[in-house]
Amino acid sequence: MSGQTGPKAGEPAPLATPMEDTDIIDFEIIELFFFAYRDFVSDPDAILEKSGFGRAHHRVVHFVNRNPGMTVADLLDTLKITKQSLARVLKQLIDSGYIRQVAGPEDRRQRKLYPTKSGRELALALAEPQSRRIERAFEGASAEVREGVKAFLRGMRDRQKAE
Repeated sequence: MSGQTGPKAGEPAPLATPMEDTDIIDFEIIELFFFAYRDFVSDPDAILEKSGFGRAHHRVVHFVNRNPGMTVADLLDTLKITKQSLARVLKQLIDSGYIRQVAGPEDRRQRKLYPTKSGRELALALAEPQSRRIERAFEGASAEVREGVKAFLRGMRDRQKAE
């Protein structure tokens, strides 16, 4: 006999009905976030894969290019990751010539991070398809709608823990 007809004694029964929106849970928006994120990172993922890099490399390259001279401590705080996980990624980016690490002028223990020319080119190559995707999504939208989306996204990144 192949296949079961029902749960065995003591096993929980499978649920066949989908979860529905409630007053406090909007599953459609949650799913739209999943799909938007998947597609938003797909183009950079393909570019990064050619170099053996991943999303962590993308985030480091992005923030170092947006804030040249930021310290390793600043980057750790921005990304909310451990020193150990940053160390491997940062070493690969430095060894590959995308990032330069420079001792701080006042405190030599401080490590400041700067993009190189190739690091800037990589950051732009990763941002361009994402920017095109954003512009397509905003096609025909007013400046007010664009500002509303920015305000919404800022609200989503509130540093308070979700309840």
